[in-house]
This record gives sequence, C-alpha cells and structure tokens, in this order.
Amino acid sequence: MTNQKTLISRIMQIEQLRRQSLVTLSTTILLTLIGFVSTMYFAHAIGESVLGAYFLFLAYFSTLNLITDGGLAGAAVKRISEGKEKDEYFTSVFVLRIFLLGISILFLFFARPFIENIDSSGMYSWLIIALIIVVFNNSVSDGNYGSGKVGISQTCGFINSTGCMIFQVIAVYLGFGAMGLAGGFVFGMIASTLIGFRYLNLRLKKFNAGHLKSIFSYSFWTFLASGGSLVFNYADVILIGYFLKNADVGIYRVVFQFTTAATFTTIAMRTVLFPKVSNWHSNGKLDMAEDAFAKGITYSLLLAVPVFVGGLLLGDKMLYLFYGEGFVRGTQTFYVLLAVQIVNVFMFLQTMYLSALNRPKDSFNATAIAATTNVILDILLIPVLGILGASVATLIAMLLNALLAHLALKRTIHVRFNSQEIKNIVLAALAMGLVVGFYRMVMPISSILLILIPIILGAISYIFLLLKLDTSIRSEVIQLGRQIGISWPQKT
Repeated sequence: MTNQKTLISRIMQIEQLRRQSLVTLSTTILLTLIGFVSTMYFAHAIGESVLGAYFLFLAYFSTLNLITDGGLAGAAVKRISEGKEKDEYFTSVFVLRIFLLGISILFLFFARPFIENIDSSGMYSWLIIALIIVVFNNSVSDGNYGSGKVGISQTCGFINSTGCMIFQVIAVYLGFGAMGLAGGFVFGMIASTLIGFRYLNLRLKKFNAGHLKSIFSYSFWTFLASGGSLVFNYADVILIGYFLKNADVGIYRVVFQFTTAATFTTIAMRTVLFPKVSNWHSNGKLDMAEDAFAKGITYSLLLAVPVFVGGLLLGDKMLYLFYGEGFVRGTQTFYVLLAVQIVNVFMFLQTMYLSALNRPKDSFNATAIAATTNVILDILLIPVLGILGASVATLIAMLLNALLAHLALKRTIHVRFNSQEIKNIVLAALAMGLVVGFYRMVMPISSILLILIPIILGAISYIFLLLKLDTSIRSEVIQLGRQIGISWPQKT
C-alpha cells in the first residue's frame, strides 16, 4: 500500500502537461486494446453482417447527435476553459441541448420510413434512447473537461468504453446480436454519466442573452466543422450501406478501427492540449502554444509511423488471424487507411489548434471543402472499387483538409516542426521494417501467437533504435522515468 502511495505521489509530481499526456495515452491504449479484443470476439461470434448493422446504428446515431449537439461541445469546453462565468455557460449549453434533442427526435420520427435498415434490425428504439442519454453524458463530460479535469474526463471515458464492451460481450454471448451491441452502447454512457456527475463542480445557474450569443458565435462554426468531421467518420459507412451490403460495412469499419492503433498518441495530445492552448490564447501566451504544437506532432508520429510500416508488412496476416477469413478482402483497404492515419496526425492537431485559438471559422472552411470532396469521391468510387474506393476517397479528402488547415494556422501562429526528430522516427521505423520483413520471409505465421512474435520484436527494435538515434526523445523518456521512480543506467 505504501509503495502504491509513493508511486501515485511521484506521478503527481510530474509536470502537469506531461502527467496528463501520460494518463491520457495510457487509458487510450488500454481502451483500444480492449476494443480490439472485443471486436475480434464479435467478428468470430456474429460475423461481418451483424457487425455492419451495428456500425450503421452508430453512423445514424452520430449524425443525429450532431443535431443534438449543434457544435455546443466545443463551445462549452472553450468558454468554460476560459474560466469566466463557467456555471452560466454550462447551464446555457445544457438548456440548448434539451431543445435540440426535441428537434432530433421529431426528425427521427418523420424519417422512420426512410431508414428501413435500422428499423428492420430492431434498433430504432435504441437510437431514441441513446440520443436522450447522450445529452446528459455530453453535458457532464464537457463540464469536467472544460474545467481542466482531463484525468476525470478520461477516466469517465474509460468507464464508458469498458462498461459498453463488457455489456456487449455478455449480450452477444447470450445471443442478442446487434441489439445487444446497441444496449451496451447505451449502458456505457449511463455508467460514465453517473460517475462523472459526482466530480462535476459546475451547477445550473441563471444565464442571459449574452451567454447565448457567446455560445452561438463559437458553436455555429464548430457545428459546421463537426459536420465535416462526421462526414470523414460516417458518410462512407452510410454510402457503403447504400451501395453495397451490411457485410461490407462490417469489414470496412473493423479495418478502420484496426488502423486506429496508430492514433493513440494523437488522441492523447489532442485531448490534453485543447484546454491548454485555449487558456494560453486567452492569456496571450502563443509562444507556449507554438512549442506545444511542434511537440504534439512529433509525439503523435511516434506511433503512427511504425504502425504504418508494420501494418504494410503484416496486415493481411493480422486480419486473417485476428478477425477471420471474411475480413481478408479488406486488406488493400487496410493499407490505404494506414496512410490515412499518418495524414490524420496533421489534420487532427491543426484543426484542433484552430478551434482552440478561437478560429472555428477557419477550421470549418478547411473541413467543409474536404468533406464535400469526400462525399463526391465516395459516390464516384464506391460503386466502382467497393470499400477500397471509400478508403481512397478518405485519404484524398484528408490530405486536402490537412493542407487547408495548415495554411489557415500559419496565419495565426508560427507553425514549425521538429524535423530532426521526425527524421529519426522515420529511420527507426524503416529499420524496424527490415527486422519484421526478414522475420516474415524466414518464419511461417500460422497462429495468433506466432504473429505476436514479429509485432513484439518490431516494437522492441523500434524503441531501441529510436532512443539510440534521438537524444531529445531519450532525455524526455529518462526524465519521465526518473520522476516516477524508474532507475536508469548512468554513462561512465
């Protein structure tokens, strides 16, 4: 018990930005691993068609949630993080969400004849329930996150995901199929909302027209930008469901989820940096935001680049062994989506910075052009190339989004990259690729256990080579290790 308290004490002594990044990265990795394992089970237990029905449920939910949210999440976090009249902004956003919820349910009622694929799978009622619960879930989550409680926010996110997955595994085992998956999705939100509410310091308080105006001035553009992000995440799913079959939706989303292993550090950096950058901007400390951006890109690429290289070498085997033979036809799509995650590092952080720097209009302009391009390319390519066409459309559109966001961000801050560190990451990843490639050439891979060997071997070789090549990253790791009590050998 004493050792546990000592470890926690040491962790709390770590500089705040590093500590929050470490906690966020750890929970993100754990959540993703749990997600991978549960998806593997679902793939083998219920197959790609039932998974496809559930992914369509998520796509429709996210589309309707955009109406319910109306860009209010970003506005709430932004205004609350600024530290002024937090209760009033929290209350105004909550009331607006209730109003938009009513509009969403009315829309869903009139649209019911046109969404037969959801109605026929028995998940229409679950869709309404999920929309109601998410209003309270988002309000609590945004309140904690905007107040700077990144650890609490991440813990609740962890509870949401783990609660969802545990419920889903049990439900699928009992034979509830797609409805069991939807029920687990709702259960996770309820659990995280109840726990997050316990730590919420914000309270309902009377607000005025000035608060609404401030929220609307920000949320209008974040609403439109969120629509663009939604297109990247779910337009391809809806269009694949329209042009192809539920099984194709299942394969595409499973493959897409698999590539998100490359985004651990990107999500961690975005989650931690947004309230920080917002506060720095509010207090005129743009130099700190500029330094953090360069580090954010570097640390995001730490994982994205080696995952890309390793995925190209082992992707076909991993899809076959982890998910089953039916998912192997998504191999080429998997390769393209790995490249998407590299581009996503730049797009994700740059658009986040634009929003945090109170430039949501610029973020929207970049995202809207790219999202429109994505939909047009989806319509043109999916009927011809199938799910591969959807991945190619996403890659082209995301490249465009990253470029436009970069041009807009350059007008606000000095954008720079740590070129030498990025070069070292690429060199270490390529060297790792040689090790993994040689292993695959000489050793047969016929089971999950056997494919874990080159994955672990590649990870060890990459980390060793990177720490050998890059003194800056090595110093960061050593400093972090010493702060939590890990002894490092000294040079003599």
